[in-house]
Amino acid sequence: MAHLQFKGKVFVQNHHLAVKYHELVPVKSKSLTDKVSLHDNLIIHGDNLKALKALLPMYAGKVKCIYIDPPYNTGNENWVYNDNVTSPMMQDWLGKVVDREDLTRHDKWLCMMMPRLKLLRELLREDGVLFISIDDNEIHRLRMLLEEVFGVENFLAILPRRIKTGGGSAANHFAIEHDYVIAYSRNREALHPLYVPHDEEYAKRFSEEDDKGKFFWDTMERSYTQTKAYTIEAPDGTILKGNWFRSKSRFEDDLEEGEVRFLSKEDGGWSVQFKQRIGKGRKIRSLMHQKEFKSTAKELQELGLEGAFLYPKPTHLIKLLIRASCPDRHSIVLDSFAGSGTTAHATLALNNEDGGKRRFILIECEDYANSITAERLRRVIAGVPDARNEPLREGLGGSFSFFELGKPIELQSILDGDALPSYKELARYVFYTATGEEFDEKKMKRKSRFIGESKTHQVFLFYEENVEALKNLALTLDKAKALPRLKKSKRRLVFAPTKYLDQEHLDQFRIDFAQLPFEIYELAR
Repeated sequence: MAHLQFKGKVFVQNHHLAVKYHELVPVKSKSLTDKVSLHDNLIIHGDNLKALKALLPMYAGKVKCIYIDPPYNTGNENWVYNDNVTSPMMQDWLGKVVDREDLTRHDKWLCMMMPRLKLLRELLREDGVLFISIDDNEIHRLRMLLEEVFGVENFLAILPRRIKTGGGSAANHFAIEHDYVIAYSRNREALHPLYVPHDEEYAKRFSEEDDKGKFFWDTMERSYTQTKAYTIEAPDGTILKGNWFRSKSRFEDDLEEGEVRFLSKEDGGWSVQFKQRIGKGRKIRSLMHQKEFKSTAKELQELGLEGAFLYPKPTHLIKLLIRASCPDRHSIVLDSFAGSGTTAHATLALNNEDGGKRRFILIECEDYANSITAERLRRVIAGVPDARNEPLREGLGGSFSFFELGKPIELQSILDGDALPSYKELARYVFYTATGEEFDEKKMKRKSRFIGESKTHQVFLFYEENVEALKNLALTLDKAKALPRLKKSKRRLVFAPTKYLDQEHLDQFRIDFAQLPFEIYELAR
């Protein structure tokens, strides 16, 4: 496989591993829920690389569909490279606007995308799908980067989307009317077929029904290949030649099962017909030219947010992608370049249509995360009285919790007492780092120091948010005896500042000891 080379690649290939976990700070006043929770629909305000890392303890391997709309890198977007990578060259890039005159703009864009794509892959389920909107400025480089991160075998499609008509008078050589949606899977072998419901007009054709479902009789005397050329014997012995729509073995099986019939024609010949069944749905067409897939500002106008955001993606587009990739109506949808919040709007609209309980996670780094992204969802959820669309007029329902990206969780601060993390945040950090599994705060029992259970371990954390208490906190024989009963198939993993037990006693109580802050290690990932 060919590999893409660019300035800074050697420094960002593993940068996602060096990004520190950050606290996610709930903001009740900006949320639309009775109880702010990380298990709710989420809007996270902050740098999306740090926010993606912060989500790993809760959502690694849980997300079914990811849609992102990163900067197209046209040179006119004024995006800024902000990743604090340890490299003099990249330190010089920090905080500088990337414009068309920047000779390294493609390198910077790739350096920005690579660690984010690696974290997005970690968040995807095995049967998850990633969709990315992009245009001609970066699509060829993005395709190569995705092959490197996701694997060549997991490429699904590039879908051209018609975004406008006209504009030729101002065009340079060509009037470009399209961009693309590029699709990759986490594991193509685990991916179910991507179907969406049939259009109502198309479904009307299936007017007959038997014990196998709805169908209509379709003619079989057509094919687009020469590989299905064979002869068929009609009921009167006539030999029919043709390039048939189905293979000979399939025809013979269908004839025996009543799936094929012969009809006599007025000219004395025969028509061969088969039962065309409606199936589970239709596949998304590669050319997305329908009017509802064009970018439009009308949706925001209808919400009273006219002019709030340039070129928002159409809700119909994102809803189509979610519908195809999330037949499980409890799926999680993620957008780490949230913009105006179209992905969340589409998720709520789809839930309203089919009764689903899909959840969304939005990440937006810009200051409009509350004034535009969250505000759009407040209006969509509550309803817009003047909206032409009835569900939108009534309100789509739902809730969301708003979080700010907080300070990094610095384990070294346990030694010097500077900004100690909360018990819950440290529990989330050590549990995920040690096990690679989801942390469920509802199962945490602080009194017994229990913070969760992995496939191989029951995990305990001896920690206090007080320096003096930490100085005297240790795993002792009495504390080991007081630990809850252990399941036969598992061991105990105990985090504490120190221990006053020898190896013999640790073995006796089946304890693996991890000293804070130095021995945060992986045991069962």
